[in-house]
Amino acid sequence: MMKDNYAISRGRMVSTQIINRGISDERVLEAMRKVPRHRFVEEAILHQAYNDHPLPIGEKQTISQPFIVAFMTQSLELTGEEKVLEIGTGSGYQAAILAELAYSVYSIERKSVLAKMAKDVLQSLNYYNVYIKIGDGTHGWRSEAPFDCIIVTAASPDVPLALKEQLKDGGRLVIPVGDQCNQKLMKITKKGRNYKVEELLMCRFVPLIGKYGFQDER
Repeated sequence: MMKDNYAISRGRMVSTQIINRGISDERVLEAMRKVPRHRFVEEAILHQAYNDHPLPIGEKQTISQPFIVAFMTQSLELTGEEKVLEIGTGSGYQAAILAELAYSVYSIERKSVLAKMAKDVLQSLNYYNVYIKIGDGTHGWRSEAPFDCIIVTAASPDVPLALKEQLKDGGRLVIPVGDQCNQKLMKITKKGRNYKVEELLMCRFVPLIGKYGFQDER
């Protein structure tokens, strides 16, 4: 019965929070209906797992609002064959969504506690195409580059050059850029030696900490 209740909650989440705000990629919608978001939040706030807002996951980090997860994922234009880099594993929820839609997901998390928790949950859900390492995500994952897509789940003052360089030609990078209070979600598409830059929407994420991001967590 509990499992059915969560399935109903996911369906309601998709219809009211995601479809109603313009997300139309059916593969993204199906992934959002399938992935059990409640498995990625703390037991004390399970009742809020499918609510329309971000939730704390410890270590001063959050699991993003469902709409933002869906919007960023749709913006990557995944077809199922891609090698994706995620900067900021967090709870692992975004990685699970990506794992449903791409061939492989490489995810970097700065906090070892979060990396372990995310890995445990992802493995328990049989997402074996997700690879997690602990490190400074602003450097990217050069040994596994290039990537078809890169998604950054924390806000950076600028777009780290290393991430742009690790895109394949035609690759897409989605990243929030701005100060620690207000950011714009940007989509950057690599075209040969040039980059097409699009502003998608205003947003607010936790800061991306690292050599080419913010230097502290104030």
